[in-house]
Amino acid sequence: MKTEKNENINWWQTENALFDEGWSIICGVDEAGRGPLAGPVFAAAVILPRGLLIAGLDDSKKLTPKKRERLYDEIREFATAYAIASASPLEIDELNILNATYLAMNRAIAALDIPPELAVIDGNRATGIAVANRTLVGGDGKSAQIAAASVLAKVARDRLMLQLAEQYPGYGFERHKGYGTDAHYAALRELGACDIHRRSFLRKLY
Repeated sequence: MKTEKNENINWWQTENALFDEGWSIICGVDEAGRGPLAGPVFAAAVILPRGLLIAGLDDSKKLTPKKRERLYDEIREFATAYAIASASPLEIDELNILNATYLAMNRAIAALDIPPELAVIDGNRATGIAVANRTLVGGDGKSAQIAAASVLAKVARDRLMLQLAEQYPGYGFERHKGYGTDAHYAALRELGACDIHRRSFLRKLY
């Protein structure tokens, strides 16, 4: 359970430096689904026991669906606290995708059972985050807590898209999860947009 996948990565380097600064409760935050044409954007916030290394944990984009599913259960079992939240396609259209992502992240952070003193956010921008924060470029491949958040957000979103594929048949959501594949664009040309499409992402089509 407590074995690093990549021994060359110090998965707690960022948080340990922040602990040394005097911060006590730090969560990692990441999103999933900024790019798709359809479906919500998801975010997760995770607080792991300090120093915990979950075998196989990595940036969710580098993991197979099967590995993500296994890690999803393990992260929820061993996390001190975690929360998953989303922003809807309508909110994405109203706010733009960046602000909707911040909204989902803020919702996830606020839903944690243990309020964090500091959030470490994947990326290089966090102007819309409501709590004290630091950014970490490529954090889902450097921080255990951000990597865990990336897995929770990705799996939760993929599971929802499978459900939405049954509700909105013909678009292939079960395969592409709303991303702009050739098959998805072909379905849009044939069927038009449905309720879960991000209209602001489809302006070139309509």
